[in-house]
Amino acid sequence: MNEIDPRLKFRSAAKLAVAGEAIDADPTDLGAEAQRVAALFANKPLSARLVTGVTRLVDFLAILALGFAIAAAYGLLTTDALTYLPPILASSVLSIVLLQAVEAYDLTAMRSLVTQVGRIFIGVSVVFAFFAALAFFLSIDEAYSRAWFGAWYASIFGYFFVGRTVLAHLIGRWRREGLLERRAVIVGGGRNAEDLIQSLEAQPDNDIRICGIFDDRSDDRSPASIAGYPKLGTVGQLVSFARQTHLDLLIVSLPIKAESRVLDMLRKLWILPLDIRLSAHTDKLRFRPRSYSYIGSVPLVDVFEKPIADWDSLNKRLFDLFFASLALIALSPIMLITAIAIRLESPGPVLFRQKRYGFNNDEIEILKFRSMYHHMADPKAAKVVTRNDPRVTRVGRFIRKTSIDELPQLVNVLFGTLSLVGPRPHAVNAHTENKRWEEVVDHYFARHKVKPGVTGWAQINGWRGEVDTPDKIKNRVDCDLYYIENWSVLFDLRILMLTPLKLLNTDNAY
Repeated sequence: MNEIDPRLKFRSAAKLAVAGEAIDADPTDLGAEAQRVAALFANKPLSARLVTGVTRLVDFLAILALGFAIAAAYGLLTTDALTYLPPILASSVLSIVLLQAVEAYDLTAMRSLVTQVGRIFIGVSVVFAFFAALAFFLSIDEAYSRAWFGAWYASIFGYFFVGRTVLAHLIGRWRREGLLERRAVIVGGGRNAEDLIQSLEAQPDNDIRICGIFDDRSDDRSPASIAGYPKLGTVGQLVSFARQTHLDLLIVSLPIKAESRVLDMLRKLWILPLDIRLSAHTDKLRFRPRSYSYIGSVPLVDVFEKPIADWDSLNKRLFDLFFASLALIALSPIMLITAIAIRLESPGPVLFRQKRYGFNNDEIEILKFRSMYHHMADPKAAKVVTRNDPRVTRVGRFIRKTSIDELPQLVNVLFGTLSLVGPRPHAVNAHTENKRWEEVVDHYFARHKVKPGVTGWAQINGWRGEVDTPDKIKNRVDCDLYYIENWSVLFDLRILMLTPLKLLNTDNAY
């Protein structure tokens, strides 16, 4: 089946806009055309880095397993296991290194079986020729079975032929389904945007899928269609568009010399969990080489990086699954006793569900042990809990002070709506002095660039409990942004280990 270029849909959309369909001027609401385009990109694409990384890991394990399996078949492991272990392990590692060197893990090469086989043949043959020569010159070739060596070499090619045939088919299917692409939007219209789009489309094996254009201008400098792509709205509407789609990249096509306009746009857009780049292909101003990233030969100035992406996100997810599982096992007696105490003190469900902000401003439902009388429950957080609040039960007062009420959120971690460590998820109606928190802190939503957590850096620094002044929520957000900018697995481990100690301070928890 021939692949249909999604840009044809966008060009049709652009014709509708030219024919007179007005773009919604509301600063946040999307027009009908933008909503239709957003629906096309609601599914989450695959990460090319993860695909190639997993392929490397599978190749390494396959080469290693084949070496041991053939040695076992020849009965060599029963008497000479230690003799065969070093060359099998070293050959497996070196094969992956050589395959990487000949670009066998380039996603473009992996799409073509013919291209892959040639590169794999070169890489693996060099490794085996090297070890054969090494064994000969060290006069240890008699210690190894030539039949095993030849069979292992041949079996590796059998594995790669079958494996790469399947992989080429999968990659072709994923590309047709739009799952192996980097989805981008262009900010800024006119001639600069047109030049940028034409340059991107001219790059061989381009993996960028342009979803549309956003620009605040509505005059001749920014027509409704540029290079076949529709203008979908304003910069303010782009935030709403990004919340509804799975975008990877945002490219500002304004000239860098338009400093005030660029800065104004970045102030609105940096809260999004995206890579943000400035187009530099038409600017004469030159930065240090490390300031640039490239799409083919098109230079872009790196402004913001999407936090905790690709392998980092996988590492964090494995961290969450491992420690959340251990915590649930270790704390299950406490959770059972808490559930019994809640039911004995007051009627109603043991668990309490509440809507909170999650990753990318999505609303999620988190679990807590019920700490209030059921008939006084406040799932919308309309009223902040204060000291000696009559809605809170005696058991509830204790579990809130000790944060035992948060333990059911470990289940949220296992299901992936929360992380163990991250900015705490706030209620969607959270407010201070009759102002919602996004009104109190300009960059409040930037804390949602990562998945929220059961505990976080703000709590370690004492910012837990009641938020009754604007400064308290500002300090919380500052800690959250520091965490996002400095995240590492070790940082998560440090926060996790400090959390029980910080829970001893119950001054602001009630």
